[in-house]
Amino acid sequence: MLTPKVLILRTAGTNCDYETRYAFEKAGAKVDVVHINILLASKKLLKDYQILTLPGGFTYGDDVSAGKILANQIKYNLEEDITTFINEKKLILGICNGFQTLTKAGLLPSVNKNHQEATLTFNDSNKFEDRWVYLKVCSNKSVFIKDTDIPTLYLPIAHGEGKFITKDKTVLNEITTNHQVVFKYVNERGEEAGYPWNPAGAIQNIAGICDPTGQILGMMPHPERHVEPAQHPRWTRNGPKEWGDGFFIFKNAVQYVKTSF
Repeated sequence: MLTPKVLILRTAGTNCDYETRYAFEKAGAKVDVVHINILLASKKLLKDYQILTLPGGFTYGDDVSAGKILANQIKYNLEEDITTFINEKKLILGICNGFQTLTKAGLLPSVNKNHQEATLTFNDSNKFEDRWVYLKVCSNKSVFIKDTDIPTLYLPIAHGEGKFITKDKTVLNEITTNHQVVFKYVNERGEEAGYPWNPAGAIQNIAGICDPTGQILGMMPHPERHVEPAQHPRWTRNGPKEWGDGFFIFKNAVQYVKTSF
């Protein structure tokens, strides 16, 4: 059976690459952390991997807007290679800054391919939000969430530009009808609510979406920061668990590759 290979893309300002590497390795993958300059110099490198991951951080200092510079590097230098990657049924995961990047590169929600149809902009609070949030799983369309039998996840967020909005109501209706909304912010009772449960003021409480194929997932919360049960802020009171809530996202991706390639 094939050992899944993950390429974690990093650049100036990436700061969650090693946590993400740990999560994928725990799930059974072989992982390489590769700088964007290395990939741009050798685009064929991408063919050796089945999962491409853009981790969290503040790439290029969030200059212009969060994820925008890296998004332009991808769109104008790697678009053809990324398209081939997706057509080969491979997976792409974007976490926090990675989600911002995928959205601004036009890879999410990808209703009309290669065009930016949404963005992640400044939080309504006008400040950096850093805490744990509850997420409701709204759709199993994404490969990353298909076999996760957990209706509500508890994961940390840390961002200043996490407010998801679409270009217009048509795009919002498309992603809703097509079950591309994977995660929504909820309160501790699993009910959709506003701030502070929705930390950025995202439209319709949207915390994560996938593309029409389910192969690309972008999310603002950090699953790599809740892989081990002891990372939960109340782990001593909640009792023992084998894995943290975020682990299953990585496990599902690895299992998909094992059974599909």
